[in-house]
Amino acid sequence: MTTPPIKPLADPPLHLPALANGDVYRFHTMVKPSGAQCNLDCAYCFYLHKEDLLQQPKMPRMDEDWLETHIRQYIAAQTGREVIFSWQGGEPTLMGLEFFRRVVALQQQYKKPGQRIENDLQTNGILLDDEWCAFLHEQHFLVGLSIDGPAELHDHYRYSKGHKPTHERVMHAVALLHKHQVEFSALCVVNRLNARRPIDVYRFIRDQVRPRMIQLIPGLEPGDFRQVAPGHWNWDALPVVGTPQARPGHPDSVVADWSVDPDDWGYFLGRVWDEWFKRDFGRVFIDQFENVVSMMLGNGSQKCVTSPVCGKALAIEHNGDLYSCDHFVYPEYRLGNIGETHEGDLAFSEQQQQFGYAKRNSLPQYCRECRYLQLCWGECPKNRFVKTPDGEPGLNYLCRGLKAFYAKATGDLSELHKRLGKH
Repeated sequence: MTTPPIKPLADPPLHLPALANGDVYRFHTMVKPSGAQCNLDCAYCFYLHKEDLLQQPKMPRMDEDWLETHIRQYIAAQTGREVIFSWQGGEPTLMGLEFFRRVVALQQQYKKPGQRIENDLQTNGILLDDEWCAFLHEQHFLVGLSIDGPAELHDHYRYSKGHKPTHERVMHAVALLHKHQVEFSALCVVNRLNARRPIDVYRFIRDQVRPRMIQLIPGLEPGDFRQVAPGHWNWDALPVVGTPQARPGHPDSVVADWSVDPDDWGYFLGRVWDEWFKRDFGRVFIDQFENVVSMMLGNGSQKCVTSPVCGKALAIEHNGDLYSCDHFVYPEYRLGNIGETHEGDLAFSEQQQQFGYAKRNSLPQYCRECRYLQLCWGECPKNRFVKTPDGEPGLNYLCRGLKAFYAKATGDLSELHKRLGKH
C-alpha cells in the first residue's frame, strides 16, 4: 500500500502562465469525498471496485484539511466568473449534512470578487430527508438523482447491499425534492434491460419523476474493467464491430453482461427522440438531444464525449489524488496529489493535455471518414474497445447505435430549422 503524502502547511505554488486579455482558465473537477463507498450495491456500478483497486480504507472520508485544500486551490486556479463544484461518489451524502455546510462556508471564504459558486450533487436519494432537501434548496444545489425507469426496470440492477429493491425509496426522494422545490435532474443508466423499453422509461421519468432535465447514460464496461484501465486493453484480442463477441450475452463478450447492446442503444435513443421531437421539443430537456441539436445547428458540443478533445473534466479522490477523468480513476491516469502539486498545474499539465488531445488523435480511419464525425468524435475514449470492419482497433463499442441515432436526428434537421424559424 502506498503511503499518502504529508499535507503541507501551505499550498504548493501555482505556476500557470499569464493569459492574453479576455482568456480564462477553466476546468471541472468532480469530487469523490467518500471515495467509492456507497450504501447501494448496483450491479452495473463502475466505481465500487475502486475500494480494492486504490486500496481505500474501510470508510474513506475527505477530511477538513483535504476539503479546504481542494476548495482553495480549485477556486484559485479558475479565472472565469463561474466555478462549478460537483460532488459524487460512491454516494456523497454518506459524508453527512454538516460536511456540506462546511463546503458552502469554505466556498464563500475563498471565492474571488465577482465570482459565482455553483454546486451539484449526484445521489441515489436514499438518505435524503426534509433537512437535507431544505439545505439543498436554500443553497441552490442542483441535484442529480439516479433512476432507471419504472420499478421492474429500476430494481433489476439498482439494489441495496442486502439485494433489496430501491425504487420505492428513490420515489420518496423524488417527492421530497418536489416538496422543497429543489431543482434536480434524473440520471437514467440505459442498460441491457431497460434499453428495450424506451417509451416506458421516458414516459415514466417525464410524467412521474418530472425532473428539470433528463440525462441518458449508456451503461457499459469491458468485462475486465475491474482490473484493466481504459486504453490498456489487449488490442489484438478485441472483437470486430458487429460480431457476437462485440455484444453482450455471448460467452466471450468483450463487455460485462449488463451492458447495453449497441443496436439497443440506437433503438432507445431513436424511439425516445421520435416521441420527444413530436410532443416535447422545447418543453422537456434531454441532455443527449439538446447536445445533438446544438451540434447540428453549428453551435458546438455541450458535452465532453462529443467534443474533438477532452481533458477538462477531472476527478479528485478523498485523499487529494487527482485523476484525468471520472472514468479513468486508475493508477495509470493519476496526475498527482494536490498536497504536492497545485491542482491548477495538474489540470493543465503536459500529461493531462496529452490525455485530452488523444481523444482526437487516436481515432481510427473508419471514424475519420464517417459522415457523422462532427457529431460524434468517437464518443468517450473509455468505450473504444472494438475493432473497425477492416480490423483497426480503437472503434467505439457503441458505434452502430450512435450511427443509427445520428441518422435519425439529422433526418429531422429540415423540420428543426422550420421550428426554429431558420431558412
